[in-house]
Amino acid sequence: KVTLTTAQGWDRGGTGVGQGSNRGGTAEEKGRDRGGGCYRSLLLASFPPHLKLKVYLRVADQEKDPLFWNTWAQRTLKNALILQKLNQNTAKNLILFLGDGMGIPTVTAARILKGQLSRQSGEETQLEMDKFPFVALSKTYNTNAQVADSAGTATAYLCGVKANEGTVGVSAAAVRSQCNTTQGNEVTSILRWAKEAGKSVGIVTTTRVNHATPSAAYAHCVDRDWYSDGEMPAEAVQAGCKDIARQLFENIPNIDVIMGGGRKYMFPKNQSDVEYPGEKKHFGTRIDRRNLVEEWNNRMKNKNAYYVWNKKELLSLNPNSVDYLLGLFEPGDLPYDLERNNETDPSLTEMVEVAIKILKKNPSGFYLLVEGGRIDHGHHEGKAKQALHEAVEMDRAIGHAGLMTSIYDTMTVVTADHSHMFNFGGYTPRGNTIFGLAPMLSDVDQKPFTAILYGNGPGFKVVNGLRENVSTLDYEENNYKAQSAVPLSMETHGGEDVAVFAKGPMAHLLHGVHEQNYIPHVMAYAACIGQNRDHCMSSSGASSLSAALPSLTALLTLIRLFC
Repeated sequence: KVTLTTAQGWDRGGTGVGQGSNRGGTAEEKGRDRGGGCYRSLLLASFPPHLKLKVYLRVADQEKDPLFWNTWAQRTLKNALILQKLNQNTAKNLILFLGDGMGIPTVTAARILKGQLSRQSGEETQLEMDKFPFVALSKTYNTNAQVADSAGTATAYLCGVKANEGTVGVSAAAVRSQCNTTQGNEVTSILRWAKEAGKSVGIVTTTRVNHATPSAAYAHCVDRDWYSDGEMPAEAVQAGCKDIARQLFENIPNIDVIMGGGRKYMFPKNQSDVEYPGEKKHFGTRIDRRNLVEEWNNRMKNKNAYYVWNKKELLSLNPNSVDYLLGLFEPGDLPYDLERNNETDPSLTEMVEVAIKILKKNPSGFYLLVEGGRIDHGHHEGKAKQALHEAVEMDRAIGHAGLMTSIYDTMTVVTADHSHMFNFGGYTPRGNTIFGLAPMLSDVDQKPFTAILYGNGPGFKVVNGLRENVSTLDYEENNYKAQSAVPLSMETHGGEDVAVFAKGPMAHLLHGVHEQNYIPHVMAYAACIGQNRDHCMSSSGASSLSAALPSLTALLTLIRLFC
C-alpha cells in the first residue's frame, strides 16, 4: 500500500504527471483513457496539495501477459465442464446463509475488502460464496411492495409463499398489525418441514432471535415489531395474538439450536439484565411477567439442554454432550463485528461451528438458518465499513461451514432478502481502498468524494449551503456515514434482484431468474421433505430394487439347482 500525494497531478510509482495521468506513456490534458473509458473534463491536477490517496499500485507482471488470462479462463472452463455431471444426491443436510441487505454491490465491495484485509489489491479475490458453482437471481418484491422489507421476504424464502411487508409466517391475505387477520392465514416454514421429517434444526443470527428474518422460521405474526407482548397493542393481546418471542418456544417444540440476541424480550418487564444490570434500556420487556428462559430450562430438564449468555459459556460446552442449546448473547442485537468484545461476544463463525457440531449428530441430518443480520443495520445507518465487515465475517462463516460438511450430502445456499441504496464507483484505480476517495474532484462543486455513496440516508450534510468536503473528515473511520444524495434519518432498502449462490445436491435447480419464494421449494426437493417427497420414494424404490436384483438372481439359481 502506497500513499500518494497529489500536487500538480498524481505520481504513480515514481512517474510524475503534470496536467493528467500518464499510463503507458500517454499524457492527457483533460482526463485519461482507460480501456476505452474516459474521464471527461476532469483534471486530476486540480486535487488540493494536501489530499492523499491510498491505493495499491502494484499490477502483477503476470497480468500484463495474455497467457495469464487465457490460462485462467481455460482452467475455469474445465471446471465448468465438470459441472455437467450434476449432483443429484439426496441432501441429508440443508444450510441457508442469509445476508440481510446483502445486495450485489455489497457482495462486490465485500470481496474487495476481504482481499485488502489480506494486503491484496482486492478485486481478484474470491469470497467463499464466489466459489459456489451455481448462481441465480432472486426477485425480492413483496406482494404489496415494490421495494421489499425483511419480514415479507423472509416469509418467501423460508415458507415458500410471497407475503406483505411487515408480516412473518402468514400469507398475503393477512394485513399488517391487524390481529384478526392472522388465524387461517398461517404458512409453515422449511424449518418446520425439516423438524417434522426427523431432522435437527437450528437458527443462528447476529440480530435478535425474534427479529424479522429468524422469526419467519417459526412464528405467524401480522407485525414483525411484536417482539414481546410489551411491544404489542393491548387489543391485539386481548384478541389472542401471540408475541414473537413466545412463539419461538411454543410453535415448534424443541428447536435444537437457537443463538443470537434478544434476551430482554424473554424476561419480565423491568427485570435487570444479567450482563448490564444497571442499564434500564436492557431491562426485560414482558408485561405478562413470564420468564421464557426459565420456562425453557424447566421444560428441557434431562434433555442435555443448555442455556448460555456469553462466549466463555458457549465455547466451554462439549457439543457431543449437548442436544439442545439456547444462546442469548445480548439484550438486543449482537454488536457489530468491528466492535465485538472478543472475550465475551462470540463471532458468527464461532456460533456456526458450535451449531453444526450439535446438529450433525442426528443421523437424519439437519436444517440450519444462519443470518448475517447486521449487514442491513450498517447500511441503514450509512456506515458502509460496518456493513462490509459484517459481510466478510459471514463469508468466513460460510467457508468454515464448508469445511465441516460435504457437498455430497449437504446443500448450502447463500442469498439476501433485499438490497440497499449502496454503491461504489467514480473510476477508482485498481487496488483503491474500498473506503477511499475517487481519483477526481466533482466537476460541479470542485470537491472530492468517496467511492462509496448512498442514494439516500443519514450521510447527507450541507455546510454553508454546499456539500460537505469529505477531505476534512476521517472517511475510513469505522462509523463514518458515507454521503448520500437524499437526506433520511435511516437509509432505505434497494429494489433490485439479489444473488443466490448454491452448492451441493440439486444446487443446479437454482439458476436463471426466480421468484424469491422458489428457494425453499428447491431446498425441500433436494432433501425430500415437505411437499417434495414423491421423487425420492420412486428413486429410492428403484435403487432398492436394483440393489436387490443380484440377491434375487442368486436365489433363483439355487432354486434351479436344488429343484
